[in-house]
Parts: sequence; structure tokens; C-alpha cells
Amino acid sequence: MAKNNLKRKKFTRKLLHKYRLVILNEDTFEERLSFKLTRLNLFVSLTLSAIILIAATTIIIAFTPLREYIPGYSSAHLKRQATELAYKSDSLQQVLKINNQYLSAIKDVLSGRADTTGLSRDSIFQNPIMGEEIEPIEPSRADSLLREEVAQEDKYNVLPAATDNIDFSLFPPVKGSISETFDAGEKHYAIDIVVPKNTPVKSVADGRVIFSEWTAETGYVIIVKHQYGLLSVYKHNASLTKEQGESVLRGEVIATAGSTGEYTTGPHLHFELWNEAVPVDPEDYIDFD
Repeated sequence: MAKNNLKRKKFTRKLLHKYRLVILNEDTFEERLSFKLTRLNLFVSLTLSAIILIAATTIIIAFTPLREYIPGYSSAHLKRQATELAYKSDSLQQVLKINNQYLSAIKDVLSGRADTTGLSRDSIFQNPIMGEEIEPIEPSRADSLLREEVAQEDKYNVLPAATDNIDFSLFPPVKGSISETFDAGEKHYAIDIVVPKNTPVKSVADGRVIFSEWTAETGYVIIVKHQYGLLSVYKHNASLTKEQGESVLRGEVIATAGSTGEYTTGPHLHFELWNEAVPVDPEDYIDFD
């Protein structure tokens, strides 16, 4: 017991034994600084310094941008940029789907199969229809038979289906001789008017351009939507003077006649008139002589 007490006292004396740390000028041996030290206060000072250093490092890593330079930590800028790119990617996918719908609708118009009453890029943006979000419903057998019967009866009976609501005068797009007339039975839903090349093509009424592009089959095509569900289509143009989305006035030049596209035999205007999504004979409404 006495031996243990002796060892403890000896250890305590070592901890509390005083030392002096002196800093001298090497050339003159002049004393610059001196410190009284013991093993105990040196140990305490080093421990406190280590704790402070660890705490400061933790704060820097957790609350300052310096953590970005430590391997394993991601950059806040990169995270923000990744989030913005994810939003942009989602928006672009949405716009791509809407544009595909719009181009599909335009394709149906050019081929004479479309319902054009709602053909507008703006209306598509306001009320987009995503095909994959609509649950398909299989028609019953009775419904399918009725639809087929009605389709066979009305296969070429397109004119009576149109409502004769064109109660305003239409301006002739061009003046010239008609080389091919409107024939629903032959699915020629237009008239072909022979005119010299670069003849100005004019809008038949006030409206808005919903399509103004080049197509391989019919060359430069421009489609104008008017009031009362009326749609006018001008094909095989040499050039277009209006772009999609622009408003046009009655009699305003929107293109120049030509002979562009695969389905053409010479300078002429292929002109279609659609009333409530049904093709009608333009000669019933416009004098081309």
C-alpha cells in the first residue's frame, strides 16, 4: 500500500514539476521569450488545441463552400445545375410530345384526314393530350358494327356533312383557269388553278397561319385558319411570305405560286377549302375567273 502511494506521489510530482521554455537569440543569446511549463498544463494545452482544431475543421466542412474541395463531397453548384437540367429535360420532353402531336395533326390535314377545328399549337399547349395517359377502351361488337356501317354509308358523302356557315365573302387566292376540279369521289379535295410562276397568292379571308413549311410531296405549303371553322390550304408554292403564327388579312399576299414538290406538273396553285373539318368545293364560294 505504501509502495503504491509512493508511486502515485512520484507520478504527481512529475506532472507538476516545473520547466521553463526559453527562446534565445542565436547570435547574442539574448532571451526573447520564456514560459513556465509543467507536463500537466502542456498535456492540457495540446488536448484543448486538438479539440479546437477538430471542431473548426468540422464547422468548415459542414457550413462553408470549402467542403467542395474535400474528396467525397459534391459541389452545391453541380447539384443546382443538375436539378435545373432535370427540369429542362422534362420540359423538353413535354414540348417534344406536343410538337409531335401538332405535326401529326398537320400531316392529317395535308392528307385530308384531319379534324381541323382545334388545329392550333396554342390550344395544344393549353390542353395537351398525352396518348400514354389515356386508358384505351375497347369498343363493343355492336358499336364496332354500327361504326363500320355508318363509315361505309358516308365514305364519300362529305359535302352534306358540312355546315354551310360561310356567311362572309371570300377573296380569290389567284385568278386563272382551273385545270382540275374538286372531286370527292376521287379524293381530290381541291382545285388546281393554272397561273404563271411567281404569281402572288393571297389569303381568302382574315385569319392566322397555322402551318408554313416545305413538304417533299407538295413543296411549299401554307395553311390559314379563319373564322367559322374555315381552313384554307395553298400547295406547290414557289415561296412563302408568311410564317407560322402570323396573322393575315383578306387579300394579303401569303405566297407566290410555283411548281414545287413531287406531285406537280407545272406552275399552278393547289387550293383546298375546309369547312368545319370537311372539304368543300372552293368554286361554290369563290369566283376564280
